[in-house]
Amino acid sequence: MKYRVFIEQDEDGMFVIECPSLPGCISQGKTREEARKNIKEAIEAHLESLKEHGEPIPPSIYEEIIEVNP
Repeated sequence: MKYRVFIEQDEDGMFVIECPSLPGCISQGKTREEARKNIKEAIEAHLESLKEHGEPIPPSIYEEIIEVNP
């Protein structure tokens, strides 16, 4: 499954990453790669919790990037 995440660097230099499809699913890391690893683990745990509680799993995203030459 694929989920969109947003990464921002905070004022302390930490990378904060969140998954808007899964409210409350937020993580961070000292590097972008660490933040990505941490959010992957957080998403997996979030999905497992949804399953355990019989709640619906948000669908995977499907998107394409279209390149244009202005």
